[in-house]
Amino acid sequence: MAQLSEPQRSSNVQQQRGFRVQAPLVESVSCYCRVDAGLKTVAGARKFVPGSKLCIQPDINPRAHKSKNGRRERTRVQPPLLSGLPDDLAIACLIRVPRAEHNKLRLVCKRWFRLLSGNYFYSLRKSLGMAEEWVYVFKRDRDGRISWHAFDPVYQLWQPLPPVPVEYGYALGFGCAVLSGCHLYLFGGKDPLKGSMRRVIFYSARTNKWHRAPDMLRKRHFFGACVINNCLYVAGGECEGIHRTLRSAEVYDPNKHRWNFISDMSTAMVPFIGVVHNGKWFLKGLGAHREVLSEAYSPETNTWGSITNGMISGWRNPSISMNGQLYALDCRDGCKIRVYEEESGSWKRFIDSKVHLGSSRALEAAALVSLNGKLCIIRNNLSISLVDISSPNKEVASNPQIWENIAGKGQIKTLFTNLWSSLSGRNSLKSHIVHCQVLQA
Repeated sequence: MAQLSEPQRSSNVQQQRGFRVQAPLVESVSCYCRVDAGLKTVAGARKFVPGSKLCIQPDINPRAHKSKNGRRERTRVQPPLLSGLPDDLAIACLIRVPRAEHNKLRLVCKRWFRLLSGNYFYSLRKSLGMAEEWVYVFKRDRDGRISWHAFDPVYQLWQPLPPVPVEYGYALGFGCAVLSGCHLYLFGGKDPLKGSMRRVIFYSARTNKWHRAPDMLRKRHFFGACVINNCLYVAGGECEGIHRTLRSAEVYDPNKHRWNFISDMSTAMVPFIGVVHNGKWFLKGLGAHREVLSEAYSPETNTWGSITNGMISGWRNPSISMNGQLYALDCRDGCKIRVYEEESGSWKRFIDSKVHLGSSRALEAAALVSLNGKLCIIRNNLSISLVDISSPNKEVASNPQIWENIAGKGQIKTLFTNLWSSLSGRNSLKSHIVHCQVLQA
């Protein structure tokens, strides 16, 4: 009986023990690809590896065993943002383009779209003081349809926007707030057919598109909402059912991407005015029996407390907190402004434009917002006034720059036109502002 060689005996032993012997896919001595890189030809390789066979891998080429990093490096080679300029200089040029042209820049190519939709581009604009603030207004027309408009204070023009999502086309009592300076949220509300909603969506000023966000924990409409430390708070409101007026409150953290309940209010309330002042959220509204109620929420202690009577008695809508002061309007068209003095616990006259625009519904002041460091008054006819509140002791007559009227989409009517409209019975309101916010980009 022929004696087995050492490799054969080893193979038999492995088979007897149940091991499965699998032949290598490529023999290291027969693959030309494994030969020293200095041998450029198959003939040269055959001199050093006698009896070798063709490799089962693809045809030998100098790139056959390029590393993955090499392939990544090839994919990283992209055309420059601007021909003839390095990308850092190109970005330095693009961040100086006015915001009104950004929608056109996004259409140039994919690289420009990604650049103008990301945080890096707008963080540079903000750090260099080039970010622009626009006023966004939601209006309801006579038929109940919601539309919105964006006002560019640089060109003093109303800019086009994508349509309002269908679910908010006719919604009632929905909330509106801004997070991260560039995301405008719409949340809650009542659909005329489906009733109260938990839905949350947001518009990004950087992408000019609408996006979905996590739904609220409770369905509610006609509720209070505010933003503290870039977190969205909602409280109270109404919902269909036996207990229509709500006490519950919740908060949304965009970093964690979820909602959480906070402490309930002391009593159920439907807020009609609210403001964040000195780190607290002040609310004033109606209770279940239509009585006037007020409460203040402290996010640090997660507790609700009472509000002084002096603040409540003179508190009118709209109002705003700026530079540590609480301001409210003293007349229907917003030409007189008052400020709340905590020392005396009362509201005092702050500034008067001395130009009364009229008392029609179209000229009624609907919102107060902060725009480029000035107090901005927006009226139902989309006329806008900017007030410099840094110099309250100066007279408007001798310092016209303190009070500036901007002719927006709705021109300010003359006194004669207002009088004629009242006499002819044409003073009915065609549309009115529901929400007003400022976005930065």
